[in-house]
Amino acid sequence: MQITGNHQMARIVRHNDESVREGYIRNGGKEVKLFTSALKAFQCNNRIVMAQRKHVDDFLRGRIIGRLECGRTQLEVSEELGIAQSVISRLWQRFQDDGNVSRCYSTGRPRVTTPNEDRYLAVTAKRNRRSTASDLSRQLS
Repeated sequence: MQITGNHQMARIVRHNDESVREGYIRNGGKEVKLFTSALKAFQCNNRIVMAQRKHVDDFLRGRIIGRLECGRTQLEVSEELGIAQSVISRLWQRFQDDGNVSRCYSTGRPRVTTPNEDRYLAVTAKRNRRSTASDLSRQLS
């Protein structure tokens, strides 16, 4: 990532990805170590978006929606809280659609069997130890 700031070329060289406690920038020929607050200030001042993925917790979601309801723009809220504008846009859209801002937890592939069918399959498999998955599937349908 390269940026131009104060007529000097500076770029983030590497950073400790676990919650970004420290990072390194190269300014000219020097490599400078920055800690969390300075690194965040450097990112905000120079409009750098680092590849950080963190879930927005319920409290912060409420703060975002509150600020947007007060008339602030998505860009202003984004800059104040250091969250990507696209995230704020998606959150605001979801809030306007159904009034809900909580995360939707999904385990990936949707369930095919009900909890009762799961219990039935477990009991049947224990009774008939030699039955195969195909046999159990046929019994269920």
